[in-house]
Amino acid sequence: MFKLKPSKGKLLVAEPSILNDRSFKRSIVLLTEHSQEGSVGFIFNKPTNYILSDFIPEIDSSLKVYYGGPVSEDNLYFVHRIPELIPNSIEIIDGIFWEGDFEAVLELLKDNTLSQNDIRFFLGYSGWSNNQLDDELSTYSWIVIENKFKNLFHINHNSFWKDEINKFGGLYKIWANAPEDPSLN
Repeated sequence: MFKLKPSKGKLLVAEPSILNDRSFKRSIVLLTEHSQEGSVGFIFNKPTNYILSDFIPEIDSSLKVYYGGPVSEDNLYFVHRIPELIPNSIEIIDGIFWEGDFEAVLELLKDNTLSQNDIRFFLGYSGWSNNQLDDELSTYSWIVIENKFKNLFHINHNSFWKDEINKFGGLYKIWANAPEDPSLN
């Protein structure tokens, strides 16, 4: 049924079968890198209770910080759509970039130039070693989909997973509508 292979810029939709995985349950991950060495991505639909100024007090910013994944959770990362303002950005897919000159980001934040629709900050990232993601795909932990969103930064993080899993139909609709905590059913 699902034939897409992972590659940079594609999205990973967590299968309902990984409901017991605290990190990835109901997650959608943007793959920022996929090669023989491994894969890197960021969970796009899990905001934390933090805002950016919680980590950078000298910056007065209420931008949300998202949980990017279970690797290096003590580091801050960013994905954005403004490479013309952030030098040394790495293109993921048309219109979406990651990393770049953090000093430029700080200046943009000081000038109040950035909005939640331009940039997303993450604590940690999602990472897989060589063949690890392929193994997880073969055990039905993820579904790979194209990133067809005009503005991935503007999606509703509360319903993103449910909306995407519903598109697969059948039993997926049941899981999409099940409570996040099955014991509440």
